[in-house]
Amino acid sequence: MKYIIYFIIGFGLWLLLTLSTNLDHIIAGIIVVFLGTILFGGYFTDKPQKFLQPHRLFWLIIYIPVFIWYMIKANLDVAYRTLHPQRPLKPGIVKIKTILKSDTAKVFLANSITLTPGTMTVDIDGDYLYIHWIYVQDTDIDAASKIIARPFERFLRRIFD
Repeated sequence: MKYIIYFIIGFGLWLLLTLSTNLDHIIAGIIVVFLGTILFGGYFTDKPQKFLQPHRLFWLIIYIPVFIWYMIKANLDVAYRTLHPQRPLKPGIVKIKTILKSDTAKVFLANSITLTPGTMTVDIDGDYLYIHWIYVQDTDIDAASKIIARPFERFLRRIFD
């Protein structure tokens, strides 16, 4: 059953990414998603049916524009730091603690952090993430967690945990 759900989710994503109803694209999507489901279906999560629950899909839809907003803000911040004559950089690796429980949620948090310019997830160790930050604002675990992770965790907790 979980492979069928993986296939449905994967094919839905394929259709969203290609935005095409051309028969060739649909057949290619079926083949690619089928192979991906067979090869990698056992690595994602044990209960994929929870991703089809309406309240989780609702929070995912809400999360997308929030994530885009934080990505735009981070792009502008990196552009400012790059173009500023004095290059106000203070790079470093900080340790943050996540409130998320599931491995899938932690991976989504790590990817969300990495996809926003100026930060990159280096490692996940239990409830802790190690983040390379272009301008370290605070080295305290709780303060850095509030700045980097909390905006994403509010939504990811409702989607995945």
